[in-house]
Amino acid sequence: MALNQKTNVVRILEAKQITHQVYEYSVEDQRLDAVSVAQKVGFDPERVFKTLVTIGKTTGINVFVVPGNCELNLKKAAEAAGDKHIEMVKSKELLPLTGYIHGGCSPIGMKKDYRTFLEEMAAEYNDIIISAGKIGMQVRLSPLDLLSLTAGTLADLV
Repeated sequence: MALNQKTNVVRILEAKQITHQVYEYSVEDQRLDAVSVAQKVGFDPERVFKTLVTIGKTTGINVFVVPGNCELNLKKAAEAAGDKHIEMVKSKELLPLTGYIHGGCSPIGMKKDYRTFLEEMAAEYNDIIISAGKIGMQVRLSPLDLLSLTAGTLADLV
């Protein structure tokens, strides 16, 4: 990969010497959902995780990372975050809050260190695939490394 194609996510992983593998895929067909991305990078959808950003009434911004073939259960997410009610952040609010756009949001390298929760089934895998911080790029890494890097917590989220 050329140096100018590196994302902040890749730079962070390299700086921390975290083992990872980058995968690039075509975005010409505009299908950006996690299941389509999984097909493009050649992995099962349950190993390609999507990053969802929410806002809670008392806890503020929280980040949830769940398998691409699953939906975030907002009730379980609120419970994990210790909030009574959370809702998804609107797409237009994503870039100012995180530095990422919809379809290219990664739990690594956000503008601020938000509380991050990883669906507990990630622990079943040696590695998972997440966004590398831009549309058309994913990165494979250990879920334990992701938890360490984000100070994340495993939780039942789906």
